[in-house]
Amino acid sequence: MADPRGFLKHGREVAERRPVEERIHDWQEVYPGGPGRALLPIITTQASRCMDCGIPFCHQGCPLGNLIPEWNDLVYRDDWDGAMDRLHATNNFPEFTGRLCPAPCETACVLGINQDPVTIKNVEVAIIDRAWDSGYVRPRPPEWLSGRTVAVVGSGPAGLAAAQQLTRAGHTVAVYERADRIGGLLRYGIPEFKMQKAVLDRRLDQMRREGTVFRAGVEVGAEGSGLTGDKLRERYDAVVLAIGSTVARDLPVLGRELAGVLQAMEYLPPSNLASLGQDPVPAGEGDQVTAEGKDVVIIGGGDTGADCLGTAIRQGARSVTQLEILAQPPVARPGHQPWPTYPMIFRVSSAHEEAGDRVYAVSTQEFLGDDDGAVRALRLVEVDATFQPLEGTEREIPAQLVLLAMGFIGPQRDGLVEQLGVDLDERGNVRRDASYATSVDGVFVAGDAGRGQSLIVWAIAEGRSAAAAVDRYLTGRTSLPSPIPPTERPLVV
Repeated sequence: MADPRGFLKHGREVAERRPVEERIHDWQEVYPGGPGRALLPIITTQASRCMDCGIPFCHQGCPLGNLIPEWNDLVYRDDWDGAMDRLHATNNFPEFTGRLCPAPCETACVLGINQDPVTIKNVEVAIIDRAWDSGYVRPRPPEWLSGRTVAVVGSGPAGLAAAQQLTRAGHTVAVYERADRIGGLLRYGIPEFKMQKAVLDRRLDQMRREGTVFRAGVEVGAEGSGLTGDKLRERYDAVVLAIGSTVARDLPVLGRELAGVLQAMEYLPPSNLASLGQDPVPAGEGDQVTAEGKDVVIIGGGDTGADCLGTAIRQGARSVTQLEILAQPPVARPGHQPWPTYPMIFRVSSAHEEAGDRVYAVSTQEFLGDDDGAVRALRLVEVDATFQPLEGTEREIPAQLVLLAMGFIGPQRDGLVEQLGVDLDERGNVRRDASYATSVDGVFVAGDAGRGQSLIVWAIAEGRSAAAAVDRYLTGRTSLPSPIPPTERPLVV
């Protein structure tokens, strides 16, 4: 395995990001030339740290079952083409996960028991970015067509993974997306500084060349779309629902109706459009809400909140404060979250390096407005471990823009889900069995729509698994891999 003594000779090292004072004035990725190129000078020594651990628990930590020790060894031996082949054997889109996944594989790394773990995510993105630069990533169209048709509704990571697998299996696949361009949250939910859209577009071009058909601007099941749930089932031999978990969790406190209090997904997509030089708001629908010159408060301490933070900073916010109801997590792994579990520790994203205050163990009591009906301040209170307010800790902070980034509670029910008549589980997600099949024959579900809000790596893994189930449903057998049998799905990390 790579260098048997590599982990003894080399410490963990990551690429340096561009200076904060430079990157907050543009929308390019925070690594110079992209993460893959930025990592190349150090990536061989970092791959050499992958030890001959006997049982690679990183496989258990990765929902895709990535062959991590194998491609670490190939990188160390300068066999980059071989490394890409092993990487693509389990992951359709390593350039996405290498940028956006929180890397549960690294918290399961055996070296991480008593040292800093291997930089698995960095090696992954270095492999795939080099493969793209060298022209090694090419279309893989099927050798024959099955004559069967599949509709995939939703073009996020789960839908794209399912579509690519099914296309390569020989089925005719059409992907429907209600937005004007393909990509789902990868397109308009992820800021450019985390993943430039050229990274998405080059993969979509590969899929088109393989035969996948993309139909953007079609909200299946919506009034006026001309394509209801029944018509979808009539037209296609199988349907995959990959519509995500898009119903945002709200905060029903006094003043919620004030102008300037928005859900994160009301703020991020227009901001991403503007950063790409596109019209952020359709004609006649008002002006774009920006953070320029405002005191911004973000409620929610997760990835979406960090995306709002980095976006607000680049728009010229006067101040940014991010609130979290939980207490500040520890820097080191706590004792009750032992290796190889994914620990809740204090993490600093690139956006957190740039500006803003993070306030923990507080709860919002009220939004305060001005005479024009716009938010001007937020009243909060400190809370104890049971989220009960602590007397005498109330205070106000200025806020002309409040962004709610508290997660999502399930898929949109009206429209397609109701028309198909699929059963929902106790959490409001689309119920599925051990084959990702819903209660309606020929209709399958993958990703957040069935699992609930989760990570991109889970979405891709479920898309691949659902594709295998659909292929088996259509042909009676399958050679497609199924990384996550649903009966073995753990709770959301």
